[in-house]
Formats: sequence, C-alpha cells, structure tokens
Amino acid sequence: MRPFLTPALLALTAVAVGAQARDTLIHGGPIYVEADKPPVAALVIRNGKVAFVGSLAKAKTLAQKPLDIDLKGAAAYPGLVDAHAHLMGIGFRELTLNLEGSASIVELQSRVKAWNQAHPGLDPLSGRGWIETHWPEHRFPTRQDLDAVVGDRPVVLTRADGHALVANSAMLKLAGVSRDTVAPSGGQILKDADGEPTGMLIDNAKSLVTGKIAKPSIAQQKEAAKLATALYASRGWTGMHAVSVAAEDVVILREMAKAGTLPIRVDNFMDLKEADEVLTRGPSREGLVRVDGIKLYMDGALGSRGAALLAPYNDAPGDGLVLTPPEVIAEALARAKKVHAQVAIHAIGDRGNRLVLDAYEKAFADDPAGLSAVRWRIEHAQIVAPQDLPRFAKLGVIASMQPSHAIGDLYFASSRLGPDRLKEGYAWRDLWTSGAHMAAGTDAPVEKGDPLIEFYAATYRHDLKGFAGPDWGLDETLTRPQALAMLTKGSAYAAFHENELGDLKVGKAADISVFSEDLMTAPFADILKTHAVMTIVAGKVVYRAK
Repeated sequence: MRPFLTPALLALTAVAVGAQARDTLIHGGPIYVEADKPPVAALVIRNGKVAFVGSLAKAKTLAQKPLDIDLKGAAAYPGLVDAHAHLMGIGFRELTLNLEGSASIVELQSRVKAWNQAHPGLDPLSGRGWIETHWPEHRFPTRQDLDAVVGDRPVVLTRADGHALVANSAMLKLAGVSRDTVAPSGGQILKDADGEPTGMLIDNAKSLVTGKIAKPSIAQQKEAAKLATALYASRGWTGMHAVSVAAEDVVILREMAKAGTLPIRVDNFMDLKEADEVLTRGPSREGLVRVDGIKLYMDGALGSRGAALLAPYNDAPGDGLVLTPPEVIAEALARAKKVHAQVAIHAIGDRGNRLVLDAYEKAFADDPAGLSAVRWRIEHAQIVAPQDLPRFAKLGVIASMQPSHAIGDLYFASSRLGPDRLKEGYAWRDLWTSGAHMAAGTDAPVEKGDPLIEFYAATYRHDLKGFAGPDWGLDETLTRPQALAMLTKGSAYAAFHENELGDLKVGKAADISVFSEDLMTAPFADILKTHAVMTIVAGKVVYRAK
C-alpha cells in the first residue's frame, strides 16, 4: 500500500531545509555505520556530516547543545539509494490511472471504465501498471477488451515493464495503425489470426501511438517531481539514480533544490535524445542534483518477449529485439568516453548483455584499464550467459540490478527461457562472488519502489506472500550485509559518490535511513511489515513518520 502523500508530507521538505546550527545526537537503537560491521550506539551530526560514531556516553560529551533524536528501538542505516528508477514515471503513476495489482482483464476493464467516468473528456486516456502473468485469462489484453468499456475515446495502457502497451481501436485509428502498418526497427505490432492488430505494441512500436498523446504541461511535470521525491523520502530513500531523464526534468529538480524543497539526492542519466550537454561538457557532479551520463536501451523486456536472447524463446517464435542500432550505440560511447561521462545501458537478455559487454570492450580496445575507471553500467543484467558473467568483474562494468524483478519474473521466466537457461537469470550471488561491482535499485514505476521489498527479495528470493517455486534459484540469494551494501556502498560507487556516501564514517555526509525494525536480524516476513521512521539527508530530517 503506497503512503498517502498529505499536504503536510509534501511541505515537510520546506521545513527541513532551515539551517542547523546545533549538533544532532542520534541514539536509542542500532546504528549501522557500514553494511558489514556491527552497529554502534550513538552518532553525532555536525554541519551536515557525521562527526562521531560510537558509545552514547562519549557522544553526549562531544555533541554541542544537540537536537536529541531517540530512535526508540528503530534501526538506522547509511542512506539507501535507489540505483535505477524513473523519477517522472513514479510521479505520474500517482497522477494518472494506476493499474498495479489488476488481477484480471475483467478488473482492468473495471478500472478503466471507472476512471473514464470520473475523468470524462475526448483526450486520450492513459494508464500504466498492468501485468498479465497471474491473470486467469493467461493472455495479453486486446483492443476489443478496451473497446468494450471505452469505445469512443482513445485509450493507451502501458504494461508494468514499460516495454509494451495495449491500445483500443480509437487510439489505433487516431495513430493510423492498421493491418498494413510496418513495425519500426526494434518494435513489434502483434496481430491476430486474421492479420489485424490486436492492440499490443512492443518496444519501439509504442511510439506509433504515444506520439499522439499530449505532452504533460510544465505544471504537471513539477507536480510529478514533487510527488515522486516526497514519496521516496517517505519510504526511507535518501537518493535516486534517475534514468532516461529529459533535460527539462533536470531544470525542475534544480529549481526544487534551489528553493529548498528537494528532499533527496538525484543523480541523472539522460535519455540519449536529451544528452547533448553532458556529451559535450561532461558530467556535473555537484549538489543534490547531478548529471552523471547517459542511458540507452539495448533490448526490451522478458515478459513482453523483447529481451534479446542468444537462442529463441522457449514459448514463442523469435529471439527478442535490439532497440538501438549498433552504430548509434558506438557513437554515443565514443562521445561519452571523450568527456568521461558515465554510460548506463539497459540489457535484460543474454544476447543483450553480451552485446553491451562487447560494445564497452570495443570502445576501450586502446585502453582496457580505462573502462573500469569510467564506471560504465549495465542496467538490469538479468539473463547473463555463463561465459559472460566473469566479464563484469574483468572489465570493471557495474551490474545495476533490481532484486524485486526476480520475485515477479520467476513466475513466467521459466516459460520464456526453459529450465536450463533459467539458471542464467538473476545471478546475484554469482556476480557478487565473481568480484563484480553491484548496485541495487527498483526500476520504479515498473516495480513499487520500496527499499524493503528490494532487501527482502535479495536476501530471501520469495514472493511477497512467502512463496518460492522449485526453480527460483534460492542459492543466488545474498546475505543481509551484501544486500545492504548493494543499496548503500554499491549505489554510491555506481555514481562516483563513495567519498561522500555509502557509509556513516566520520566525515561522510549524514544521509541516514531509519526503519521500524532491524533489517539485519528481523524474520523475513517481518521485513515486509516494517516501515520508514525517518529519513535524513545531509543532516536534515526530510521525512518523519507520524
């Protein structure tokens, strides 16, 4: 259940930005300075940085007229940072038709009908968040399903993974999509037995209809940014690596930071179409809002069969899609290398991951050691062939992964991949053991965007009801210190933040996530009952539970 974003919560950041002349003393619960070290009893913050960690008695002697924060048994950790999320998508999920949790096509239809009645008009109706893998109908929705509830208004409903959508007949007509329409490269138009579009458009084919939807106003974008960042602070996140970012999004975030209303840190990886500035001038790594590099897409998603595989899908023809032409990727890598910008490329299938590793290696053929220094990343790294897995550590490529994907995908991944190739998937422990740098994120709004779910998934690898199938690879779970490290030190390293963030050593920024239960000792089932108690960024309380 998502926290309710009250006006008081949204206004909290404005209150929190006041100058803190006093020290802050935190005590009364376990305080984890580092992921793999025992907790300490007290911590002192001075001028936004950690001034002391250790015993409560000594902390009291050092703290100068402190603001006293008694954790009352709650547990504090180095600030958790989501290493992969879509900030504006999270905000607009709160503003538009949210289809998360739809249990069937019938429920999907019901939600669409109700939203249409509550928001009448002729402009296209948009929604996101459905996923069919648990539905009793065992199929994608179709245009006819949508026509049955909204036939006189264009409708576009995006799948949870963002790599596919379904449109009704009115939307297809508006966009001029017919049986004769040729799918663009890297896209697919699904058709029925008669050769007519079903309404399902995969990956690059989505643009055939999304271009007909009016762009949100600046006011709506500002509201989305405000909602997303406040929601993240309320969940205990102190930062986010925002991916596929537009230039105007960065402007909005910088305005919020200047006004003192941005509660969390945001590192931005620009959409390639929006990346001229960073590819010309290089990264900007100062303040709460930073621009680190660019984000590209190699392939699609496993659920919609767009992930690029080395062999055909087990349950349908085809081996996936390559979304970005190799020459476009090569040119982008060359420009990024020249200005020392980071590159983050989406790759899910084993072929997709191999293509990215090959492209990175080729870009640094004249300077192999230089690849590790620029910290280029692969986003998701879900299905990796055994011979490619050691290449992450060898090349210095960061595996930016989302643990929650496994506890959702493993319901259908075996069907897509077959039992043998499934063993290549979600190989967290194998990557960790290989020495690869790893960072953890959520891919929200594809997933909920909750750090507790990510920690639970990484350490337990069961679904949210405690179920795990016989082929879910429970030997790939991480230890609790490893999972915490992925969300703290791993995320810090993945954006050149390790000198400032990732742990609570003296001199580091006082970014702290506080939860109601100790994640390092609580039973797995209790992790999902836990909630964020307080979020502190640069020594300032940006969220406090009521």
